[in-house]
Amino acid sequence: MKLWQGILKQIEQLIKKLDNKLAINSLQSFFSLFLVGISLSVLIAACSGGNTSNSADSGSTTSPVSANKQDVELTLVSFAVTKAAHEAIIPKFVENWKKEHSQTVTFKQSYGGSGSQTRAVIDGLEADVVHLSLAGDIQKIEKAGLIQPGWEKKVPNNAIVSKTVAALVTREGNPKGIKTWSDLAKDNVKLITADPKTSGIARWNFLALWNSVIKTGGDEAKATDFVTKVYKNVPVLAKDAREASDTFLKQGQGDALINYENEILLAQKNGAKLNYSVPDVNISIDNPIAVVDKNVDKHGTREVAEAFVKYLFTPEAQQEFAKIGFRPVDETVAQTKEIADKYPKVKNLGTANDYGGWSEIDKKFFADGALFDKIQLKNNKK
Repeated sequence: MKLWQGILKQIEQLIKKLDNKLAINSLQSFFSLFLVGISLSVLIAACSGGNTSNSADSGSTTSPVSANKQDVELTLVSFAVTKAAHEAIIPKFVENWKKEHSQTVTFKQSYGGSGSQTRAVIDGLEADVVHLSLAGDIQKIEKAGLIQPGWEKKVPNNAIVSKTVAALVTREGNPKGIKTWSDLAKDNVKLITADPKTSGIARWNFLALWNSVIKTGGDEAKATDFVTKVYKNVPVLAKDAREASDTFLKQGQGDALINYENEILLAQKNGAKLNYSVPDVNISIDNPIAVVDKNVDKHGTREVAEAFVKYLFTPEAQQEFAKIGFRPVDETVAQTKEIADKYPKVKNLGTANDYGGWSEIDKKFFADGALFDKIQLKNNKK
């Protein structure tokens, strides 16, 4: 500091000279004052030590949201039947984040058929987080350049955050005697299900029907014949799982409904009296979640979005999924007596991987001109 003390003395002397020579040319006076200003600036910068470079470094690594501590908004896009679960979980996350980060998080939420939601995100709905019915839908968003490859490895359980199985709902007393998948192909049965072109559950329903033949020794020819007969008995294809439930339960259409087990359990929780069964030959309906990289980087919401996704895997959040009918993916929750008693074990459970994963499934069954379209044409429904 001795060096700078010397500089200060010189500055003081310069100021005195300026005071004594005000009559000197104004340009010279201005120039002298300018030099004083520069000297003071250099002195202040030097006395501040290394703080300037440190603050620059910290600014480059700190989340823009956390840095300014402003309120932040996340957009969650999910498939229809997760609404009740998220509405219970989100307030818990918001409360925890507020305590830990002194920051308020609000959510925009959008629910609908998984296929429709996928297209909406690709077409411009700026979701920060997507929770969809099947991995194939998130893969489509990845292919559109919005999600980075490897998203399923960034969180636990290959990003499967909720799961359920298919269930059969029948009318009170089951007048048509519907007990197994094969009963759905009877001539006098009307089945309610959703459209695989717009709904993730509808694709799972189709796969459950196909799986019921393959897992019991049938070949693809028998499986094709069976699903063709079943879809001939579908009077109208609903847009999504919720609409299918409303068509069957509120409008009274159909003799049977294929739906998520969790949707049925939720309806029962809300007072509906339903006759349903969970077939022993079934499909594991695995629902993934992902952060939409392009959007969170644009919005500055990555830190909060990733924290929310991770929170959904915690026992606290998984208990909320279980309360409204999803089978928990957290083993500590799944093994509790309450949960084990609530969900019957399925003896013969297939998975999407048994059929090549969703890229192969979509190509084989649901692409334009693929098997489902051929079935609809054969049944004169397209």
